[in-house]
Amino acid sequence: MFKFFPILLAIGYGIFMYRLSAWRLTRELDEKSTELADPKLRALTAQMADVVNIPRIKVHIYEIEPVNGLAAPDGRIFITRGFYNKYKENNVTAEEMASVIAHELGHVALGHSRRRMIDFSGQNALRTALAMVLSRFIPGFGPMIANAAMSMLMARLSRSDEYEADAYASALLLKAGIGTSAQKTLFTKLEKLTGARGAAQPAWLLSHPKTPERIAAIEANEAKWGA
Repeated sequence: MFKFFPILLAIGYGIFMYRLSAWRLTRELDEKSTELADPKLRALTAQMADVVNIPRIKVHIYEIEPVNGLAAPDGRIFITRGFYNKYKENNVTAEEMASVIAHELGHVALGHSRRRMIDFSGQNALRTALAMVLSRFIPGFGPMIANAAMSMLMARLSRSDEYEADAYASALLLKAGIGTSAQKTLFTKLEKLTGARGAAQPAWLLSHPKTPERIAAIEANEAKWGA
């Protein structure tokens, strides 16, 4: 039993970190967000709400500057203030913003947002256990190898989720009469909007498919659906 104690400890640590992270995220979003009130965006979300047969799609503005969208584990959808400012500055169209909302709604509908928090606890437990095991054979390098391995694994899983959410968004945008053109044009703007140009590779590039691949996947779906 004693030899399994490090693994049990790692699992316990992962569960604790999951609960702590979920609590912190919920508190952060509650304190730093307000409901979106833009008339044009609300009209577009109303079109999408009709498609999925719900009264309305509530979207909140998260008061941080980085350009991003977020689907919280509790099902709420957020657009950052930085992203909304790009829209107000006419760097992003209303239809492009609608495509972001559709994408985040896809994460919620497909269970990605909740599963990612669960994955967070699992990956912390696995990372800790793997680091403990590797440290016995490769002292000093175990944690580094464990971190790299888990980061690569989670990035790959995240890219799969992004493709699924893209497909959901494409179908929703087409049925709502908005179309996928804005979805594709936004992808071509993301690197500039997020300040990703330069030598350093940002986190969203690691966890998201490359832009040409995402656009190609959307067009393949359009061909398959006869859109």
